[in-house]
Amino acid sequence: MKNYLSKVSVFLMTLLLVACAGADVGSILRGAAGGALSEDDVASGLKEALVQGISKGSESASREDGFFKNELIRIALPEEMRRVESTMRSLGLGSEVDRVLLTINRGAENAAREARPIFVNAIRQMSVQDAWSILRGEDDAATTYLRRTTTDELTELFMPRVQESLEQVGATRHYSDLVRAYNAIPTTKNIDPDLDSYVTERALDGLFTLVAEEEKNIRENPMQRTSSLMRRVFAAQDAE
Repeated sequence: MKNYLSKVSVFLMTLLLVACAGADVGSILRGAAGGALSEDDVASGLKEALVQGISKGSESASREDGFFKNELIRIALPEEMRRVESTMRSLGLGSEVDRVLLTINRGAENAAREARPIFVNAIRQMSVQDAWSILRGEDDAATTYLRRTTTDELTELFMPRVQESLEQVGATRHYSDLVRAYNAIPTTKNIDPDLDSYVTERALDGLFTLVAEEEKNIRENPMQRTSSLMRRVFAAQDAE
């Protein structure tokens, strides 16, 4: 009887394996068999993880309140204006301050929709030389590398999107009105921070923060590894 049950169990397990996608099972088994990872494999796996991270990050950030109600990435007033925010509110400019805060975050949210192709292009330029050290690095090593090597290029490409978005949502106009109203007060020192540069910098910081969170997720949670290559690459990291 026991032998019969054992044979039945083996038969049922065989049916289950056949029912699975043959190519996927084969791919996983080949990875589990310890096939050597090349530098190209590692670089490609990391790029897939980063593309997944920026795709989810830009989608999250581009929703209404994606910046404004996310404490991790919400954009505050420029530092020069933050120093006088309480003064502006005490002088009756509180509603104008709140309008600027809302619209600059709306501008960042709108611009985030355009971020993905810019980031993806930068990710694809990553060389294989740093791939192994990134894989064995901290939870945000790939994001840190991307930030260090692409920020200047991303800023140059992303700023026109931010500028256009700020104009569309009225942030530029509301910001200019607030600056003029504050500077018209005789007892105050004039302020006029560069809004486009400031929001671009903060928006990129926010997107990098979301990408880093997703990278950490992929490193720590195998269920977040959505391709066989990612599973192989990060399984090698798990084994370290």
